[in-house]
Amino acid sequence: MAARSLQAWNDRLMRATQALAVIGALCLILIVAVVTAGVVMRYVFGTPLLGINEIVQLTAVALVMASLPYCTARGDHVAVDVFDTMLGRWGRLIGDIVSRVLSSFVLVVLCYRAVLKALDAWEWGDATNMLQMPIWPFYAIIAAGAGLCALVFAVQLLVILARGGE
Repeated sequence: MAARSLQAWNDRLMRATQALAVIGALCLILIVAVVTAGVVMRYVFGTPLLGINEIVQLTAVALVMASLPYCTARGDHVAVDVFDTMLGRWGRLIGDIVSRVLSSFVLVVLCYRAVLKALDAWEWGDATNMLQMPIWPFYAIIAAGAGLCALVFAVQLLVILARGGE
């Protein structure tokens, strides 16, 4: 029963990470379109686009944070297994547990701070310098990505603990 419940949670979590990854994909498409338009406008028409750096920088933050939970859930991060044979089964187990606990802690703190910053930016109407783009949505994406990624690590930790040293 516990395994079935954990699998149901994992399925829901995967759908949530996929939804956030779609936002990341849209951000990537936007960056490509904006940079392409900027290059064409500058070198073909001799008219550079104002504020292109603001758009690319903020959208890149959204791209990374929206894609992070999906990448984490799939296990697609770069992993170096130099010490795996030396550590043995129990060393790897402890390393997996410690890495997920520390990562979750850091991501929860980041999520909490991003939520506070989003609320603060919303309240005061913070915007970028050149284009006056509101900043709160980007803080909200940081919070969503960090929070969902911490949840992914927590579920992975439960799976590791349920399997034990297998």
